[in-house]
Amino acid sequence: MSVIDKSVSIQAKWRVLPAPVRGELIRQFGEALRSRKDEVAKQVTLEAKKIISEGEGEVQEIIDMCDFATGLSRQLYGLTMPSERPDHRLQEIWQPLGVVGCVTAFNFPVAVFGWNFCLAAVCGNSIIWKPSPHTEGCAKLMKEIWDSVAPEFSDLVLIEYGGNDAAVSLAKNEKIALFSATGSCEMGKALAPIVAQRLGRNLLELGGNNAGIICPSADMKLAVKGVTFSAAGTTGQRCTSLRRLFVHEDIYDNFLTDLKSSFDSLVIGDPFDRKTQVGPLISENSFEQMQAKLEACKQKSLSVYGGERIDREGVFVKPAIVETNDHIEEMNEETFAPILYVMKYTNLKDAIALQNSVKQGLSSCIFTNDFRESELFLSSEGSDCGIANVNIGTSGAEIGGAFGGEKDTGGGRESGSDSWKAYMRRVTATVNFGSELPLAQGVEFDEK
Repeated sequence: MSVIDKSVSIQAKWRVLPAPVRGELIRQFGEALRSRKDEVAKQVTLEAKKIISEGEGEVQEIIDMCDFATGLSRQLYGLTMPSERPDHRLQEIWQPLGVVGCVTAFNFPVAVFGWNFCLAAVCGNSIIWKPSPHTEGCAKLMKEIWDSVAPEFSDLVLIEYGGNDAAVSLAKNEKIALFSATGSCEMGKALAPIVAQRLGRNLLELGGNNAGIICPSADMKLAVKGVTFSAAGTTGQRCTSLRRLFVHEDIYDNFLTDLKSSFDSLVIGDPFDRKTQVGPLISENSFEQMQAKLEACKQKSLSVYGGERIDREGVFVKPAIVETNDHIEEMNEETFAPILYVMKYTNLKDAIALQNSVKQGLSSCIFTNDFRESELFLSSEGSDCGIANVNIGTSGAEIGGAFGGEKDTGGGRESGSDSWKAYMRRVTATVNFGSELPLAQGVEFDEK
């Protein structure tokens, strides 16, 4: 039996379980993850090369999602609406979709699967997971843990190994009810039309080109810390990493001095060492892309601070700061590496317009203690991103809020809030409990 047929078969058995029963098995999955948290975190650090505390945080994110899904299992609510017809009840019912295809990236090798799996499973679906080739060991370990919890439903999680061809295969398969993909904008633009051609459903969480704004009223110490983590954390390899920074001209020089000092103090090295703050890049190719971008900036006579390779085994680099007076072409594209472009601004509305000028729309932030500035940033005239933060950086979302972005970021939402609805189909049901058959909108169709 093929992988897809196995998934279809197990979903037919899983969906008939009462939702709270499904939630209980997910709760047990969370408990199993708690007992093996260190083991999974080490596997994440080994393959994704992120520092160990981030690996642990990623596993905790799935544990939190299990808790969320367990509670959700008793809250898959549909609305009941008043009918215009006498003796009629009008309501909506949410039903499982079927098989969910899930493509994940290397930088969050288990958390994004956890978002998708917990919600998909509690809603009554099965999942076929295609992990990044960089982190297949993480996928094997996660499936092993699920199988130990629910051996009778081991096929609820099936893994499709491989590269781009495997992702395309999932996108093409008409038995995949929902195609959920996390990765670059280019990947999404390649796969989304394939799913759309068969009128399938997409859930896309794609690239970010995230910006921050530092206002004169900001707490400078807080802002420097927030910017440093957002730009250099995970070696700049988060979709929410800070790429562009707009600093008010009145505080620019002092802020840049403090920011450079903060970058200089970063501990770069072995990601298993708890003193380390920045680990290596995922590959030589990532380093080459970073250097090509920095070289292009140097050719424009821009000031480049940092970016050098560190002489040790692995792809270790110093996070870079590029100062520019204009929103240059290089700032329109996301480079998956620790490069932070910084420029001055005079008027807050101009800074917001520059922030919104790129094609991506995932995460954004502002540091200010001025109520009017923060409210403008959060208003319809403000950030056009799916995530807008005040006095925290662009990275570090909680599972309670729906995660995702607008424009080229794909428009999808994963994790908390009401994102569970993406994993279900809505049925509008009308029940006539009377003896007459009145029609809606006053239409008459009497027997002659």
